[in-house]
Amino acid sequence: MAVEEGITHVVATPHAGAGFTFRPDAVQELRTELQARLGDRLTLLTGCDFHLNFENLQDIRTGPERFTINQKNYLLVEFADFSIPPTIDHELHNLQLAGLHPIITHPERNPLIRAQPERLYKWLRQGCYAQITANSLLGKFGDRAKAASELWLDENAVHFIASDAHNTTSRPLRLKEAYSLIASRKGEAVARALFTENPRAAVEGEALPFVPLLPDDLGQAPGATPKRRKRFWFF
Repeated sequence: MAVEEGITHVVATPHAGAGFTFRPDAVQELRTELQARLGDRLTLLTGCDFHLNFENLQDIRTGPERFTINQKNYLLVEFADFSIPPTIDHELHNLQLAGLHPIITHPERNPLIRAQPERLYKWLRQGCYAQITANSLLGKFGDRAKAASELWLDENAVHFIASDAHNTTSRPLRLKEAYSLIASRKGEAVARALFTENPRAAVEGEALPFVPLLPDDLGQAPGATPKRRKRFWFF
C-alpha cells in the first residue's frame, strides 16, 4: 500500500507505554527481517509513540536513542485522553534539555487538547512540534478532529502529517489524498514541507526547514490569515 501511494520511507512506531511493552531489540530484529523482504522498494525505519509516564521518563534518561525516530533526536510523544498532568510542561522541557525534539502526536484526536488548544500552542512556542493524522483531515476520526486539524493547519500549528496506519482496512495508510487536500488548501510548497521535507529532516536528525510562526507570534488573533516568516525556505 505504501509503495502504491508513492511513499519511499516508513517509520514504524509501536506504542511505548504502560499498556504496551516496548522492546527495542525485538523491534530492530523485526525491522531487519522485514527490510530484507522489502528490498529496495521501501526503506523501513523505527521509533515509537512515547507515552509520558513515570517509567518511560526514567528509562529514556539512560538511552534516548532506543525511543527516537531512526535513533536520532526526534521523539514522538503521546498524551493520554483522560488526563494531562500539570508537570507535563516541565517534563517536555527536560526532554529538550536532553537534546530531544518532542513531536506531539495526533493532538486533534485528543479531547483534552482540543478543549484547551492554548496548551498545544504553549508547547509549540516552547520548541515542540505537532503531527496530525492524515485521516483526521479526511474526516475519518469525526468532525471535531477534522475541524481541529483544519484550524491548526491554517494557524501554522502543524509540522508533520502522518498516516498513523494500523492496518489495511479500518486504519489504512492514506497519504496521497491528504497531500492533495493540503496542496489545494495551503499550496504545494506547504504540502511538500509537511509530507516530505520536515519528515526527512526528522529522520536525519536535522533542523526542520519549515517552522512557520503561530498567529500570536505575528501579532494576529487566532484564526486570522497567517503571514509567512520570510527567513524560512523549502529544500
